[in-house]
Amino acid sequence: MAKNQEVERIAKKLDKMVHKKNTDGALDLLRELKNIKMSLETLQSTRVGMSVNAVRKQSSEEEVQTLAKALIKSWKKLLDGSEEKDKKKEGGSPVRSSSTSKDCGGSEKSSKRSGESPATPPTPTSPTTPTLPPLVTSFPPAPVTTDSVRNKCRELLVAALQTDDDHKTIGVDCEHLAAQIEEEIFQEFKSTDIKYKTRLRSRISNLKDQKNPDLRRNVLCGNISPQRIACMTAEEMASAELKQIREALTKESIREHQLSKVGGTETDMFICNKCHGKSCTYTQVQTRSADEPMTTFVLCNSCGNRWKFC
Repeated sequence: MAKNQEVERIAKKLDKMVHKKNTDGALDLLRELKNIKMSLETLQSTRVGMSVNAVRKQSSEEEVQTLAKALIKSWKKLLDGSEEKDKKKEGGSPVRSSSTSKDCGGSEKSSKRSGESPATPPTPTSPTTPTLPPLVTSFPPAPVTTDSVRNKCRELLVAALQTDDDHKTIGVDCEHLAAQIEEEIFQEFKSTDIKYKTRLRSRISNLKDQKNPDLRRNVLCGNISPQRIACMTAEEMASAELKQIREALTKESIREHQLSKVGGTETDMFICNKCHGKSCTYTQVQTRSADEPMTTFVLCNSCGNRWKFC
């Protein structure tokens, strides 16, 4: 458990470096990972391979790139070895012992003496190339469609999911995943009308956004399901940086609105030109020279309309 927490800590630091586009100190973190004895369970639970691959792309230091490539290569061997073990457990051909080979040799000699043709040895099958097993549960295939609009939308979704090499590292089938997302959206609208197309466009643009790689990675890993991404709002899909900017702007506007009310004087002497209400608050500020009259700023308490009264 302690090892998993340590690897997860390093992965988060690497992700922050990629997000800030500053990989200073990444070499030390990669060296720490090199000294940790990695297991398949740790790789799958922490997804540290994605973080290392992202740092490799972001960094311009040759030493960082070389060490990151070496780590990814060694982890892939670990995954390949796990797959070969699983195949042997499922039912691989047993290895013949030396005694068996001797018996076969003896029977072959005896068959030659008796004049019988020896049995044809079985043709050895070429070993299959081990493939990288997926780190997440594969998605069930979506129903096949012959609609040209739906098929085009699925192709655009596949291209968005394959914006970088994360899908190769994770080992997910982007075509099945894209079909699942499109199917969920189609089932909601039951047609390929303008609402359907608008929903697809927003998913595609957000998944392709280079400034928001976390959304794409979470969808590929299964942290965000096809059902969830199909109905997420623009605010929910936004990057962490954009969410912080929006939150800061909202707080600033609320603060300004509250200050205008607290610092002003309530009156019914003014009439709002929008809602025609008389509940207003005004403040006076000396914006011109001292011998000129003060400028009066008025705020409607009902609709929030602001204007300057001269």
